[in-house]
Amino acid sequence: MAEKIVITSGSNQPIVKIGHYTLGATLGVGTFGKVKIGEHQLTKHKVAVKILNRQKIKSLDVVGKIRREIQNLKLFRHPHIIKLYQVISTPTDIFMIMEYVSGGELFDYIVKRGKLQEHEARRFFQQIISGVDYCHRHMIVHRDLKPENLLLDHNMHVKIADFGLSNMMMDGEFLRTSCGSPNYAAPEVISGKLYAGPEVDVWSCGVILYALLCGTLPFDDEHVPTLFRKIKSGIFPIPEYLNKSVVSLLCMMLQVDPMKRASIEDVKKHEWFQKDLPGYLFPSPVEQVITDSSVIDTEAISEVCDKFGVKEHEVHNALLSGDPHDQLAIAYHLIIDNKRIADEAAKAEIKDFYVASNSPPAASETARPHPERIAPHPHPHQDKARGTPVKRAKWHLGIRSQSKPNDIMLEVFRAMKALDYEWKVINPYHVRVRTLNKMTEKYVKMSLQLYQVDYKSYLLDFKSLSGEKEDSDEEAASPLVAAVPPPPPASPTGPQGHHTMEFFEMCAALIIQLAR
Repeated sequence: MAEKIVITSGSNQPIVKIGHYTLGATLGVGTFGKVKIGEHQLTKHKVAVKILNRQKIKSLDVVGKIRREIQNLKLFRHPHIIKLYQVISTPTDIFMIMEYVSGGELFDYIVKRGKLQEHEARRFFQQIISGVDYCHRHMIVHRDLKPENLLLDHNMHVKIADFGLSNMMMDGEFLRTSCGSPNYAAPEVISGKLYAGPEVDVWSCGVILYALLCGTLPFDDEHVPTLFRKIKSGIFPIPEYLNKSVVSLLCMMLQVDPMKRASIEDVKKHEWFQKDLPGYLFPSPVEQVITDSSVIDTEAISEVCDKFGVKEHEVHNALLSGDPHDQLAIAYHLIIDNKRIADEAAKAEIKDFYVASNSPPAASETARPHPERIAPHPHPHQDKARGTPVKRAKWHLGIRSQSKPNDIMLEVFRAMKALDYEWKVINPYHVRVRTLNKMTEKYVKMSLQLYQVDYKSYLLDFKSLSGEKEDSDEEAASPLVAAVPPPPPASPTGPQGHHTMEFFEMCAALIIQLAR
């Protein structure tokens, strides 16, 4: 049954409520909707609320992607995988009530710190492999593992997110869909070959481990075909500061032949991985029998009873029913998870006390920014070769997006149609647009072209066409999505003043329509 969205007036702005949750600030905006911070009205625990617009996911033909993410997250209960507590449906939107983590993306952490100390990289990597191993044991392949899909909580623990591209593994089944991010994709994926599934996650984990240790990517190039050639070659630079043990692990994981590539079991047994390995990451069969869900926390039961005004047996029945939508069960799991987080924080404080009492470690190298693009090395195994930090993109008149190129252009065409603009397609990623100014009876014209900024984002560039010819041989021959840095900021070159304002008004109308 669909829930209702309740809007009440607050001191400064309306308060939006859905189910037992009050929605707060926006944490992020994606292709299909927003992610907002939420608070359970009774337990006061924070959650992340992923809001998916039904019409948008249907129009973009991603219903299956969203359904897979929901189905997969419902299956999982692992300390290093984002939890899905509840799904609330309304006639217009789907609300995914998920675990809230406050530390941001692992990608941003690497960008800020550069290459990590080996012990820190190992700790992150052990947690990632634990989560991936859990997925594989539950017959799920993630297929899009990358630092952007690895979140950090306030204790700097990794949480694997975004299971939209994942697939269920069936015995004897080979996956043929090419998906994920090119820099982290295995050779068999970008080649369009058949693959079983788990081995592509192992490759991606190898790329992530390299990024953690080196602050750069093993395979990278602005020109996508060249990037693919590098990936298929399997040749990557090995800095001199990496020890032989971790180099052997990287070579096992970044093996081009999937039949020769290390399995998750091989990774788990490797000597470098085994060092300082926390026992909870890979519990024994006996420990697995006594799971979090099989032990009832009496304090949490009492808290639920107090908050909801119910009897203990009602909470017990709710937990035993297995109903994922039961409010008592949801509140119980929220309390349990937050108690676990508090316990881990207390342990971390004790550990920090003992670490602080020891002698300080030797000063580390100055952290370098994680480059968005990595310069090619003069020799594939030249020890001192390092990626050159990228220069930050300059200001552009346009829109930057991490969506797929086809999805971006689809939204552009929908927006232009809604605004009653006229356009001519130069190629699928380049259009000339015009609209009639009813006051002057003259057309205002501009060009829209999609450029690839880096390996994960694109720029839709706006350019005024004042005074230019309607058709141009140069534009007719322009390439598709350009895998090169975008052009300089658009500068109206025609008559200044009046036309400039018309051009900006046209841009503003399109941007507002795209934001709806």
